[in-house]
Amino acid sequence: MSQDKPPLNPHPLSEYVAWAGNRNREPILGILKEKLPIDSGKVLEMASGSGMHINFFAPHFEHLHFHPTDKDIEVFDNIKQLSVDHANDNIADPVHLDLTEPDTWFNPGDKSSFDAIFCINIFQVAPISIADGMMECASHLLNDDGILLIYGPFQVKGRFTTGSNEEFHKTLSSYEVPEWGLKDVADLEKAAANHGMVLKEIIDMPANNFSLIFGRG
Repeated sequence: MSQDKPPLNPHPLSEYVAWAGNRNREPILGILKEKLPIDSGKVLEMASGSGMHINFFAPHFEHLHFHPTDKDIEVFDNIKQLSVDHANDNIADPVHLDLTEPDTWFNPGDKSSFDAIFCINIFQVAPISIADGMMECASHLLNDDGILLIYGPFQVKGRFTTGSNEEFHKTLSSYEVPEWGLKDVADLEKAAANHGMVLKEIIDMPANNFSLIFGRG
């Protein structure tokens, strides 16, 4: 695939999303190697999209079992095909999970069964309102010492941390899609507090992104 930046397109199977995913996967893998369990465990990805990330990470953690999810079932075949192509036998079949629909957040028997949850590059093209569902869902599904990792570009205390992030925000806003734009970390913290979750750590990442690590308060 060309290294040139494709036109912005948030569809999970677009060239743009694939380009962005190839740029960020190694740095995120480094964080996961620090944060995921060293023994057995279960890891859930919210908004798995094409499945590019979970299929890249899984071979590095053969002792863990990964669970892809997405609200759009149209991407499920792609996720499963990548798992076959990469011979990733520690990835479950994808499951429908919509953060606006609590009925999709797994059954009660799955409550508090995940050691980690991660979500990559969602909030710049998703409404901040899904943060409440994400935090409530995580509070139900995570073990007591489990973590929620959210990766992407954000504002911090109402400010852009770099000029390039401000330009990215302006580019997103120019499409006049109401939910597009960089959200503020403070709004995620507010949603977390409503469900007994707190921001444990904020990690600077390449390309002016952040990894936000949430856990129980």
